Amino acid sequence: MFRLQIERTISAAHAIEIDGERETVHGHDWRVRVCVEGPRLDGNGLLCDFHELERRLDGILSPFANASLNDTPPFDRCNPTAERFAEHVAMAFVADPPAGIIRIQASVTEAPGCEATCTLELQQASLE
Repeated sequence: MFRLQIERTISAAHAIEIDGERETVHGHDWRVRVCVEGPRLDGNGLLCDFHELERRLDGILSPFANASLNDTPPFDRCNPTAERFAEHVAMAFVADPPAGIIRIQASVTEAPGCEATCTLELQQASLE
């Protein structure tokens, strides 16, 4: 199994609700890491191109950079937790996965030592 990992950091604010109580809006430097896995390399000896992964992640994160998650879709309709942010990133990759990828993992760190991860398995049929 081969694994690639990319990482980006963006600044964004949020205020989550816990048990009916909304916390004060506050900001984080969110570290977002995406790992993709697949069983084999292509004819170039690559699982996939790092630059392709970076472009995809940059596109996913751009609406959130220097914004309030609470005001930005899809988090304007759901609690903008780190878990939901990780899920959103992973689901965006699954919507159009690179060829040969069978697992995508997105991790979001909102503060040192506080990380949420979402791992999604793709159908074997996506292998080319």
